[in-house]
Formats: sequence, structure tokens, C-alpha cells
Amino acid sequence: MTDRPETRLARWPSLLPFLIGAAVLDYFAWWVVDKSEHPINIWMAVLTLVAVGGAAWVSIMPFLTDAENAMKLEELDKLQSAASQIQNLEKIANQVTIATTQWQNVQEHNTKAIEAAKQVSEEMTQEALRFGEFMQKANDSEKATLRLEVEKLKRGETDWLQVLVRVLDHVYALHRAARHSGQQNLIDQLAHFQNACRDAARRIGLVSFAPAAGDSFEPGQHQTADGRKDIPEDAKIFETVATGYTFQGQMLRPALVMIDAPKAPLPVAAPEADAPAEQ
Repeated sequence: MTDRPETRLARWPSLLPFLIGAAVLDYFAWWVVDKSEHPINIWMAVLTLVAVGGAAWVSIMPFLTDAENAMKLEELDKLQSAASQIQNLEKIANQVTIATTQWQNVQEHNTKAIEAAKQVSEEMTQEALRFGEFMQKANDSEKATLRLEVEKLKRGETDWLQVLVRVLDHVYALHRAARHSGQQNLIDQLAHFQNACRDAARRIGLVSFAPAAGDSFEPGQHQTADGRKDIPEDAKIFETVATGYTFQGQMLRPALVMIDAPKAPLPVAAPEADAPAEQ
């Protein structure tokens, strides 16, 4: 707001013409009274009153004008103050409008961000479900493949165990036939061959055992060659027909033995190998 200008009363040089005019009018009234015949007639009295009234009016006119100007200046100050406040209100209104617009933009961005986050979350959930289903299918497929491979390995293990047991049975049958022949040189050679075969089989966990003649019969480890069931508790082994086997510490086949002397010589032949138990 601009500074308020000074009033006429504060500028005394500007009052000088009014004071001179009032003095001239007063002097003219005195001159009229002084020069007129006494008693003064009505017209001279009226002229004198007019001159005095004019002098009084000229004297008070600058003060009235100054008061009127002061009132106008005060009104102008009020109008300027009101205009300034209105401008401030307009600025505040503009700022409020701008802030409201920015808030709406922020709210729109937040809404879009929330929707995008929801969409990403839903996509991640669906992707996790698809990945879980894929992993489940892959796990089931892998388990089925591993189960099939294990079954193949077990069948292969059973097959080569049967072959190895049959080979060791034939080797034992040869050694037993050599013992029955009484040829010590042949017995020694076949004994060395049988021990070498057993050592090779022992490295993979297949262990053969053969009870000696005179040992006690044990139902869990021995089995009669003729399939007898009524075996006395104090029965003794007369001869081992086929060796028993354990595979990795588990009983694979009990030893085939005779607990009584045969009435006629038995033919020397290798027994059929039983199917190994599944490991």
C-alpha cells in the first residue's frame, strides 16, 4: 500500500492565499464601515456582512477541504487494505486450488499404485500356484522315475544275486564231489578256487557259510535237504549239502544239511538256488 500524502494543513505555504483573501475581505468590510455615513444604511450593512462572511468562508474553506480530503484518503486506505486482503484471499484460494489439484493427482497416483500392486500380487500368487503345481508334477515325475529305477536296480540285484549264488553253489558242489573222490590234490585245488570265489563275493556283501559235521542244528540258519519237520532239539548235522548265504547282514538262504546218514549214496549235484529276498 502507498504512503498516505500529507494534508493541506501540513503545507502552510498553500494556506497563505486563503489567509490573504480573508484579510482582504475583512479589510474591505472595515473600509466599507469606515467610509460609510453613519448610521449605516441597509445596503452597506449587507455588503459588510457579505464581506465578513466571505472572509470567514475563505478562512475555514482549506480546513473543510483538508477534512474532506482526509476522509477520502482514509476511505481510500480502507479500500486499498480491503483490496490487498482480497488479493491475499485470491492468492490463498489459488494456493488451495493448486493444493487440492495436487492432492487429487497424488490420490489418483496412489490409487493407480494400489491397483498395480494388487495386480502384481495377484500375478505373483498365480505364478506361485503355477510354480507349485509344476514343482509338484516334477516331484511326482521324479519320484516315479526314481521308483522305477529303484525297482530296476532291485530286479537287477536279485538277478545277479541269483546268478552269483548259483555259481557258488556249483563251486561248492565241485568241492564236495572232490572230497567224496578222495583225491587230495583235486580237493586242495578246488578248495583254493572256492575260497577265491567266496572272497570275491564277500566284497559285495554276499557271505556264504557252511556248518561243520557234528554242529548243532539251528532252525533259523539250517534247513534239512529232505524237508523234515520233526527234528529233535539235540539233532546234530551229519553233512552240509549246500552252503547258506547272507547278503549285507541279512539272511538270504539257510544252509541245506542232513542230520542223518543216508542209506544210499546221494548223487553229487548242485542244488537249485532260492530267489534272494528283496533288500
